Amino acid sequence: MSETEVSRLKRLAMRSWRRGTKEMDLILGPYADARLAAMTPEVLDRYEALLAENDQDIYPWMTGAAAAPEAHAVLVAEIAAFARTRHGKAR
Repeated sequence: MSETEVSRLKRLAMRSWRRGTKEMDLILGPYADARLAAMTPEVLDRYEALLAENDQDIYPWMTGAAAAPEAHAVLVAEIAAFARTRHGKAR
């Protein structure tokens, strides 16, 4: 049985808010709440692939301490910009 679109969005939102580190919860959770519903299936696939990565890898990508892999670079830049704007630290 295949997953419905609604179920997938709920699952990805849950995975965004319950990461394992509070920092990543606070970065990915609000982003997911604001953007998941408008994502195309292709972007959802890329977001889901990003969620499969370890928080210890993702956090440095988000903060700019390490370069994100090419497969995640565009999405990481978008999420990081969203987080900076949301927290009043727009660059």
